[in-house]
Amino acid sequence: MNDHIPARSVWTALGASLMMAAMGAAVKSAAPLLGNEMVVFLRNAFGLAFLVPGLLRRGPGFLATRRLPAHLGRSLFGLAAMYCFFFAIAHMNLAEAVLLNFSSPLFTAILAALWLKEPLAPKTLAAVFVGLAGIALILKPGGSIWSAAAPVGVVSAILAAVAMLNIRRMGDTEPTYRIVAYFALIGTLVSVVPLLWAWRTPPLAALGYMAAAGMFATVGQLLLTYSYASAPAAKVGTINYSTIVFAALIGWWLWGERPDALAMLGAILICCAGVLVAKRPPAEAD
Repeated sequence: MNDHIPARSVWTALGASLMMAAMGAAVKSAAPLLGNEMVVFLRNAFGLAFLVPGLLRRGPGFLATRRLPAHLGRSLFGLAAMYCFFFAIAHMNLAEAVLLNFSSPLFTAILAALWLKEPLAPKTLAAVFVGLAGIALILKPGGSIWSAAAPVGVVSAILAAVAMLNIRRMGDTEPTYRIVAYFALIGTLVSVVPLLWAWRTPPLAALGYMAAAGMFATVGQLLLTYSYASAPAAKVGTINYSTIVFAALIGWWLWGERPDALAMLGAILICCAGVLVAKRPPAEAD
Protein backbone atom coordinates (compact mmCIF):
# COMPACT_ATOMS: atom_id res chain seq x y z
CA MET A 1 0.00 0.00 0.00
CA ASN A 2 1.30 3.46 -0.93
CA ASP A 3 1.28 5.74 2.10
CA HIS A 4 2.59 8.76 0.22
CA ILE A 5 0.55 11.87 0.86
CA PRO A 6 0.50 14.45 -1.96
CA ALA A 7 1.43 18.03 -1.09
CA ARG A 8 -2.00 19.23 -2.24
CA SER A 9 -3.64 16.85 0.23
CA VAL A 10 -1.51 18.26 3.04
CA TRP A 11 -2.50 21.82 2.18
CA THR A 12 -6.19 20.98 1.82
CA ALA A 13 -6.15 19.13 5.16
CA LEU A 14 -4.50 22.15 6.80
CA GLY A 15 -7.04 24.41 5.10
CA ALA A 16 -9.87 22.26 6.46
CA SER A 17 -8.38 22.50 9.95
CA LEU A 18 -8.15 26.29 9.70
CA MET A 19 -11.75 26.48 8.48
CA MET A 20 -13.01 24.37 11.38
CA ALA A 21 -11.13 26.47 13.92
CA ALA A 22 -12.52 29.64 12.30
CA MET A 23 -16.02 28.13 12.48
CA GLY A 24 -15.55 27.61 16.22
CA ALA A 25 -14.43 31.21 16.63
CA ALA A 26 -17.49 32.48 14.73
CA VAL A 27 -19.77 30.37 16.94
CA LYS A 28 -18.06 31.64 20.09
CA SER A 29 -18.55 35.23 18.90
CA ALA A 30 -22.24 34.71 18.16
CA ALA A 31 -23.14 32.67 21.26
CA PRO A 32 -23.52 35.61 23.72
CA LEU A 33 -25.86 37.35 21.26
CA LEU A 34 -28.10 34.40 20.41
CA GLY A 35 -28.11 31.49 22.85
CA ASN A 36 -27.25 27.90 22.00
CA GLU A 37 -30.55 26.97 20.32
CA MET A 38 -30.35 29.84 17.86
CA VAL A 39 -26.67 29.23 17.16
CA VAL A 40 -27.28 25.57 16.28
CA PHE A 41 -30.24 26.39 14.04
CA LEU A 42 -28.43 29.14 12.16
CA ARG A 43 -25.30 26.99 11.75
CA ASN A 44 -27.40 24.27 10.11
CA ALA A 45 -29.51 26.67 8.06
CA PHE A 46 -26.54 28.55 6.63
CA GLY A 47 -24.68 25.27 6.08
CA LEU A 48 -27.65 23.96 4.10
CA ALA A 49 -27.82 27.19 2.10
CA PHE A 50 -24.18 26.80 1.04
CA LEU A 51 -24.88 23.21 -0.05
CA VAL A 52 -27.90 24.08 -2.23
CA PRO A 53 -25.88 25.03 -5.37
CA GLY A 54 -24.15 21.64 -5.32
CA LEU A 55 -27.47 19.85 -4.84
CA LEU A 56 -29.02 21.74 -7.77
CA ARG A 57 -26.11 20.72 -10.02
CA ARG A 58 -26.59 17.06 -9.06
CA GLY A 59 -30.35 17.09 -9.60
CA PRO A 60 -33.31 16.02 -7.42
CA GLY A 61 -32.53 12.32 -7.83
CA PHE A 62 -29.27 12.71 -5.95
CA LEU A 63 -31.06 12.55 -2.58
CA ALA A 64 -32.77 9.26 -3.41
CA THR A 65 -31.58 6.69 -0.87
CA ARG A 66 -32.45 3.36 0.70
CA ARG A 67 -30.60 4.30 3.87
CA LEU A 68 -32.92 6.97 5.23
CA PRO A 69 -33.03 5.48 8.78
CA ALA A 70 -29.23 5.48 8.86
CA HIS A 71 -29.15 9.11 7.69
CA LEU A 72 -31.69 9.99 10.37
CA GLY A 73 -29.68 8.29 13.12
CA ARG A 74 -26.41 9.87 11.97
CA SER A 75 -28.05 13.29 11.78
CA LEU A 76 -29.73 13.14 15.19
CA PHE A 77 -26.56 12.03 16.97
CA GLY A 78 -24.55 14.60 15.03
CA LEU A 79 -27.04 17.33 15.92
CA ALA A 80 -26.93 16.39 19.62
CA ALA A 81 -23.14 16.51 19.42
CA MET A 82 -23.37 19.97 17.86
CA TYR A 83 -25.57 21.29 20.70
CA CYS A 84 -23.04 20.03 23.25
CA PHE A 85 -20.00 21.21 21.29
CA PHE A 86 -21.35 24.72 20.77
CA PHE A 87 -22.30 24.96 24.44
CA ALA A 88 -18.73 24.02 25.35
CA ILE A 89 -17.33 26.57 22.89
CA ALA A 90 -19.45 29.31 24.46
CA HIS A 91 -18.32 28.53 28.02
CA MET A 92 -14.72 27.31 27.66
CA ASN A 93 -11.50 28.37 26.03
CA LEU A 94 -11.89 27.74 22.31
CA ALA A 95 -8.89 25.40 22.07
CA GLU A 96 -10.00 23.29 25.04
CA ALA A 97 -13.53 22.89 23.66
CA VAL A 98 -12.13 21.88 20.26
CA LEU A 99 -9.67 19.54 21.95
CA LEU A 100 -12.40 17.70 23.87
CA ASN A 101 -14.43 17.35 20.69
CA PHE A 102 -11.34 15.93 18.95
CA SER A 103 -11.20 13.14 21.51
CA SER A 104 -14.03 11.47 19.57
CA PRO A 105 -11.65 8.98 17.82
CA LEU A 106 -10.93 7.48 21.24
CA PHE A 107 -14.62 6.83 21.82
CA THR A 108 -15.03 5.68 18.22
CA ALA A 109 -12.45 2.95 18.86
CA ILE A 110 -14.27 1.83 22.01
CA LEU A 111 -17.73 1.92 20.44
CA ALA A 112 -16.51 0.16 17.28
CA ALA A 113 -15.24 -2.69 19.43
CA LEU A 114 -18.52 -2.91 21.36
CA TRP A 115 -20.97 -2.19 18.55
CA LEU A 116 -19.29 -3.30 15.30
CA LYS A 117 -17.22 -6.04 16.97
CA GLU A 118 -14.01 -4.58 15.52
CA PRO A 119 -10.82 -5.90 17.16
CA LEU A 120 -9.20 -3.59 19.68
CA ALA A 121 -5.46 -4.25 19.72
CA PRO A 122 -3.47 -3.74 22.96
CA LYS A 123 -1.68 -0.69 21.49
CA THR A 124 -4.99 0.93 20.59
CA LEU A 125 -6.39 0.15 24.03
CA ALA A 126 -3.32 1.72 25.64
CA ALA A 127 -3.77 4.81 23.43
CA VAL A 128 -7.39 5.07 24.55
CA PHE A 129 -6.36 5.05 28.22
CA VAL A 130 -3.72 7.72 27.53
CA GLY A 131 -6.36 9.86 25.83
CA LEU A 132 -8.80 9.40 28.70
CA ALA A 133 -6.08 10.54 31.10
CA GLY A 134 -5.68 13.66 28.97
CA ILE A 135 -9.41 14.28 29.12
CA ALA A 136 -9.28 14.01 32.91
CA LEU A 137 -6.62 16.72 33.00
CA ILE A 138 -8.88 18.99 30.95
CA LEU A 139 -11.87 18.25 33.18
CA LYS A 140 -9.90 18.83 36.41
CA PRO A 141 -12.61 17.29 38.62
CA GLY A 142 -12.57 18.72 42.12
CA GLY A 143 -10.35 21.64 41.14
CA SER A 144 -11.30 25.25 41.71
CA ILE A 145 -11.08 26.01 37.99
CA TRP A 146 -13.24 23.05 36.99
CA SER A 147 -15.80 24.06 34.42
CA ALA A 148 -19.29 22.59 34.22
CA ALA A 149 -19.03 22.98 30.45
CA ALA A 150 -16.10 20.55 30.16
CA PRO A 151 -18.17 17.38 30.72
CA VAL A 152 -20.58 18.64 28.06
CA GLY A 153 -17.59 18.85 25.71
CA VAL A 154 -16.79 15.20 26.44
CA VAL A 155 -20.41 14.24 25.74
CA SER A 156 -20.11 16.02 22.39
CA ALA A 157 -17.16 13.76 21.54
CA ILE A 158 -19.08 10.61 22.50
CA LEU A 159 -22.11 11.63 20.44
CA ALA A 160 -19.85 12.54 17.51
CA ALA A 161 -18.26 9.09 17.75
CA VAL A 162 -21.68 7.44 17.45
CA ALA A 163 -22.44 9.65 14.43
CA MET A 164 -19.14 8.64 12.82
CA LEU A 165 -19.93 4.95 13.29
CA ASN A 166 -23.24 5.51 11.51
CA ILE A 167 -21.34 7.09 8.61
CA ARG A 168 -18.99 4.12 8.45
CA ARG A 169 -21.92 1.70 8.32
CA MET A 170 -23.51 3.44 5.32
CA GLY A 171 -20.34 4.63 3.58
CA ASP A 172 -20.47 1.65 1.20
CA THR A 173 -23.49 3.06 -0.65
CA GLU A 174 -23.76 6.74 0.29
CA PRO A 175 -21.49 9.43 -1.20
CA THR A 176 -20.05 12.01 1.16
CA TYR A 177 -21.99 14.94 -0.32
CA ARG A 178 -25.30 13.11 0.22
CA ILE A 179 -24.42 12.33 3.84
CA VAL A 180 -23.47 15.96 4.47
CA ALA A 181 -26.61 17.20 2.69
CA TYR A 182 -28.95 14.96 4.71
CA PHE A 183 -27.25 16.08 7.92
CA ALA A 184 -27.75 19.74 7.01
CA LEU A 185 -31.37 19.16 5.97
CA ILE A 186 -32.40 17.05 8.98
CA GLY A 187 -30.37 19.22 11.35
CA THR A 188 -32.09 22.37 10.11
CA LEU A 189 -35.58 20.87 10.39
CA VAL A 190 -35.05 19.40 13.87
CA SER A 191 -33.26 22.44 15.28
CA VAL A 192 -36.30 24.57 14.41
CA VAL A 193 -38.27 22.92 17.23
CA PRO A 194 -36.41 24.50 20.20
CA LEU A 195 -36.98 27.92 18.63
CA LEU A 196 -40.63 27.64 19.68
CA TRP A 197 -39.48 28.60 23.19
CA ALA A 198 -35.95 29.95 22.58
CA TRP A 199 -36.40 32.30 19.62
CA ARG A 200 -34.39 35.52 19.69
CA THR A 201 -34.43 38.07 16.90
CA PRO A 202 -30.82 37.85 15.74
CA PRO A 203 -28.88 41.11 15.51
CA LEU A 204 -27.10 41.77 12.24
CA ALA A 205 -23.68 41.06 13.74
CA ALA A 206 -24.82 37.63 14.94
CA LEU A 207 -26.20 36.79 11.51
CA GLY A 208 -22.85 37.73 10.04
CA TYR A 209 -21.00 35.48 12.49
CA MET A 210 -23.29 32.53 11.76
CA ALA A 211 -23.17 33.02 8.01
CA ALA A 212 -19.39 32.91 8.34
CA ALA A 213 -19.67 29.79 10.52
CA GLY A 214 -21.80 28.05 7.90
CA MET A 215 -19.41 29.02 5.12
CA PHE A 216 -16.29 27.97 7.08
CA ALA A 217 -17.86 24.62 8.02
CA THR A 218 -18.99 23.85 4.45
CA VAL A 219 -15.64 24.77 2.91
CA GLY A 220 -13.87 22.78 5.63
CA GLN A 221 -16.00 19.70 4.95
CA LEU A 222 -15.30 19.89 1.22
CA LEU A 223 -11.54 20.34 1.74
CA LEU A 224 -11.48 17.47 4.19
CA THR A 225 -13.42 15.26 1.79
CA TYR A 226 -10.83 15.94 -0.92
CA SER A 227 -7.99 15.16 1.49
CA TYR A 228 -9.48 11.82 2.53
CA ALA A 229 -10.13 10.94 -1.11
CA SER A 230 -6.56 11.62 -2.20
CA ALA A 231 -4.39 10.49 0.74
CA PRO A 232 -4.21 7.76 3.42
CA ALA A 233 -6.91 8.37 6.02
CA ALA A 234 -4.56 7.83 8.97
CA LYS A 235 -2.18 10.56 7.81
CA VAL A 236 -5.00 12.99 7.03
CA GLY A 237 -6.44 12.31 10.49
CA THR A 238 -3.08 13.18 12.02
CA ILE A 239 -2.94 16.50 10.15
CA ASN A 240 -6.46 17.31 11.35
CA TYR A 241 -5.13 17.79 14.87
CA SER A 242 -3.68 21.09 13.64
CA THR A 243 -7.24 22.39 14.19
CA ILE A 244 -6.36 22.55 17.91
CA VAL A 245 -3.29 24.67 17.16
CA PHE A 246 -5.29 27.05 14.97
CA ALA A 247 -8.02 27.25 17.65
CA ALA A 248 -5.43 28.04 20.32
CA LEU A 249 -3.90 30.82 18.19
CA ILE A 250 -7.32 32.31 17.38
CA GLY A 251 -8.41 32.08 21.03
CA TRP A 252 -5.22 33.82 22.16
CA TRP A 253 -5.54 36.51 19.46
CA LEU A 254 -9.24 37.33 19.96
CA TRP A 255 -9.88 36.61 23.64
CA GLY A 256 -6.44 36.37 25.25
CA GLU A 257 -7.04 32.73 26.16
CA ARG A 258 -4.08 30.88 27.61
CA PRO A 259 -4.29 27.24 28.74
CA ASP A 260 -2.85 26.28 32.11
CA ALA A 261 -0.14 23.63 32.54
CA LEU A 262 -2.59 20.78 33.21
CA ALA A 263 -4.64 21.64 30.13
CA MET A 264 -1.49 21.72 27.99
CA LEU A 265 -0.41 18.31 29.29
CA GLY A 266 -3.90 16.97 28.66
CA ALA A 267 -3.77 18.34 25.12
CA ILE A 268 -0.49 16.54 24.44
CA LEU A 269 -1.87 13.25 25.75
CA ILE A 270 -5.10 13.50 23.74
CA CYS A 271 -3.29 14.42 20.53
CA CYS A 272 -0.77 11.60 20.95
CA ALA A 273 -3.56 9.13 21.67
CA GLY A 274 -5.58 10.35 18.70
CA VAL A 275 -2.61 9.93 16.36
CA LEU A 276 -1.98 6.40 17.66
CA VAL A 277 -5.63 5.45 17.22
CA ALA A 278 -5.63 6.90 13.70
CA LYS A 279 -2.55 4.83 12.83
CA ARG A 280 -4.07 1.48 13.68
CA PRO A 281 -2.32 -1.48 12.09
CA PRO A 282 -3.94 -3.02 8.99
CA ALA A 283 -5.50 -5.85 11.01
CA GLU A 284 -7.56 -3.29 12.91
CA ALA A 285 -8.45 -1.02 10.03
CA ASP A 286 -11.71 -1.24 8.09
